[in-house]
Amino acid sequence: MPLTFTLDPSVDPALRDGLLDLWADVTNAGGAVGFVPPVTADAIRPELVRHLAAMSEGRMRLLVGRDEEGAVAATGFFAFNTHRLMTHWVWLYTVMVHPKHQGKGYGRDLLAAAAEAAVGFEGIEAIRLTCRGGLGLERFYASCGYKEVGRVPGAIRVGPGDDRDDITMLLPLTRLA
Repeated sequence: MPLTFTLDPSVDPALRDGLLDLWADVTNAGGAVGFVPPVTADAIRPELVRHLAAMSEGRMRLLVGRDEEGAVAATGFFAFNTHRLMTHWVWLYTVMVHPKHQGKGYGRDLLAAAAEAAVGFEGIEAIRLTCRGGLGLERFYASCGYKEVGRVPGAIRVGPGDDRDDITMLLPLTRLA
């Protein structure tokens, strides 16, 4: 059964806790979403609070995918640029699909829903995201229409002696409008 996506859902304790659990579960399964395992929801909470504060200030928007049981199963946060020369594109951060749902096409569904949402954002012409090298994520994003536009070798230090490339991907929205 496909996920149901909602842009800008009302943030209540259940959604907040669902986001924290998703983020921890994805990280602990090896997902590259800003932390390294093992991690707890409590360790992630300050970062989520920053995201939620940015949402309340209009600097971010949230896309949530829920499974058939209503549980938070996928997310992406849109971050708007404040630099006057870069307001025509948006960042997509913290792109996650719960490990129990991976392999079902939900990642593609999430990225398609993100592109559909961004097409509706006034003045936005493209989505940029970054991903951690060494996991094949750039191939996945490329298969969803993103193009690699930059790479910084060794920019992400996952652990001692484990540096990964920081890869920037771009999806032009002009062809989707």
